[in-house]
Amino acid sequence: MTVSEMPKVAECTVAGCSYNDDGCQAFAVTVGQNAACQTFIPLDMRGGLGKVLSQVGACQRDNCAHNANLECTADTVRIGGMTAECLSFEAR
Repeated sequence: MTVSEMPKVAECTVAGCSYNDDGCQAFAVTVGQNAACQTFIPLDMRGGLGKVLSQVGACQRDNCAHNANLECTADTVRIGGMTAECLSFEAR
């Protein structure tokens, strides 16, 4: 896997995240050990880059089938739920 092959954030339905403005506007997200998006920021202000295809920069969920050396190998990921969870998580 190379940098150009980082998985895209195909969907984010977390309304309370500052980076979600009709889709994730963060350049890259980190998925934490509890499968939550660690890039989630619940502020009233908007962040991120206007037009960006967000990608997964790192994955700390070592028991996920898509995790190889702390990198996500899924084609795409979906983020959602009340706590900005990685909905693409699959247990090993």
